[in-house]
Amino acid sequence: MRSGQIHDTDDPVRVLHLTDPHLFGHTAGVLRGIVTHASLSSVIEHYRAGGWRAHVAVLTGDVIQDDAKAAYAECRKLFAQLELPIYCVPGNHDIRSLMREALAEPPFHYCASTVSGNWLIVGIDSCAEGRASGYVTDDEQSRLSAVIAASQAQHVMVCLHHPPISMGSAWLDAVGLDNGEEFLARLRSTGKVRLAVFGHVHQPYDELHDGVHIICTPSTCRQFMQGSDEFAVDDHPPAYRRISLHADGRVQTELVWVQHD
Repeated sequence: MRSGQIHDTDDPVRVLHLTDPHLFGHTAGVLRGIVTHASLSSVIEHYRAGGWRAHVAVLTGDVIQDDAKAAYAECRKLFAQLELPIYCVPGNHDIRSLMREALAEPPFHYCASTVSGNWLIVGIDSCAEGRASGYVTDDEQSRLSAVIAASQAQHVMVCLHHPPISMGSAWLDAVGLDNGEEFLARLRSTGKVRLAVFGHVHQPYDELHDGVHIICTPSTCRQFMQGSDEFAVDDHPPAYRRISLHADGRVQTELVWVQHD
């Protein structure tokens, strides 16, 4: 799927990155001690109350937790408050058929692409049926290459759910992107991918890998402990990320933690 321009000046393209809200079909649903609907509401309200304004939002998966169609309805209600086009990709907790049905019409765009200024933003499906780890299929990699080749944009931002790199955490690396090295090689081979953003691991990440800036944003609910070889959560609050994409290919990013009672 392809949509139109969202920004056509020389100013930076401002992207709001949110991920892993784990919503339930009822607003009181609790995940690891946090009411996920309320925590996402706090994150959205924090963004709306601030002075920084995005041109587009990206949502990188695990939208729901309980396999309920109603959870996607709650997502639509909450994200409508942003008044932004929202480019979303599925996570391993999502039911792709339900997500595609619920989040494929504006302001939502499912596994879609858009050109903004000198940047192409592309959503990739990294989910593998029946398992928590991810895999970008040959067809999906070919689609990415075709979308990039068809665009005149000089710089590309790729959005997916699973981390294409090691997180230095045994249990998280076991459920990462199974063909991460291959996928990164594909990104580098284009000569245009400057940035890849992901979710899944509920913690921050911000590193440069052979010219590709790779970023993770923590969840809008509970976070995982960094560097832990076994499953563990920590006390960091919900978060979102502000990303500025400059016309010359530079990327600026700011991680925002949101205190939530």
